[in-house]
Amino acid sequence: MCSCQQHSGTAAKATGAPEGAISFRVEDMTCGHCAGTIKKAIEDQLPGAAVTADPASKLVSVVGTSDFSAIKSIVTGAGYTPSPDRVG
Repeated sequence: MCSCQQHSGTAAKATGAPEGAISFRVEDMTCGHCAGTIKKAIEDQLPGAAVTADPASKLVSVVGTSDFSAIKSIVTGAGYTPSPDRVG
């Protein structure tokens, strides 16, 4: 989990998941730094994936892959706790 101490309420509001996205919650994603860490980890390890991570809604959406178990493993490896199930 993040220790950057920049946990303000200024994060952008979620606009919904893109069509065909795998979406899930990460309750311990608390700020933009956390969102950036998750986004980078997934995009670095799954080339071609595009990630949207919104700390305000705790929602992560991934387009470009259908391997939910790989995504969960990557998020866990980055130090966060993805929900066990997809959203939506």
